[in-house]
Amino acid sequence: MTTSQAVASAGAARVAELLQRSDRAVVLTGAGVSVPSGIPDFRTPGTGIWEKVDPMEVAHIDAFRSDPDRFWGFYSQRFASLVDKRPNPAHEAIAELERRGLVRGVITQNVDRLHRAAGSRRVIEVHGSIDRCVCPECGGRFELDRVLEMIAEGPATPECPSCITPLKPDVVLFGELLPEAAMAEAHALASEADLMVCVGSSLEVYPVASLPGVTLAAGGRIALVTQGRTPYDGDAEVKLDGDVADELHAVVAAL
Repeated sequence: MTTSQAVASAGAARVAELLQRSDRAVVLTGAGVSVPSGIPDFRTPGTGIWEKVDPMEVAHIDAFRSDPDRFWGFYSQRFASLVDKRPNPAHEAIAELERRGLVRGVITQNVDRLHRAAGSRRVIEVHGSIDRCVCPECGGRFELDRVLEMIAEGPATPECPSCITPLKPDVVLFGELLPEAAMAEAHALASEADLMVCVGSSLEVYPVASLPGVTLAAGGRIALVTQGRTPYDGDAEVKLDGDVADELHAVVAAL
């Protein structure tokens, strides 16, 4: 075993030890947990989604209101790119931790539904989900399959059949507040947690990025499983910075 392999193995064993000693552990995930499923993250130089397009022009609530056709020109492609994606071993490892009773739930910034598909039961989707779209006028809800049918049938901007109003994805856009109930549940989990395992997140997007601080302020610990620097590197008990699927597989194996 090389020195780097030994360090990695020791790190995974440390995360496993923290999980075994915790009574109220929670997992917080960001876009990096879905990268092994073939979904690019948002900010990695050269490959991140926002490297290729300005989010203020295609993913802001004002963009949706002022130019829904341009907005849906981006989002219809994003929906189509996500619909066939499947959970990867990182999602499956997190679901296994919940199944074993080692974590109380998953707080995720992702909208791709993959935690649920992997078998996680308590999933707090603080940025919403691509599962459905809503009509801003009447509140009608349309499941993803129906929205994709609308897009395929044309026009490219799906509309509410009753209101003839462009539908809005049930996800949090830039310029919108996060769902109050989801954030309240996430904050409660964070404040009660004696361990928060942060996976695949740069922990830069607020208010979700404040949750590890909530856990720390309440006397809990944090562990990081993510590539790249985060504002919490100096506060973490341990940081694993390899491939998230490999790292979490090693953690489960060490239990």
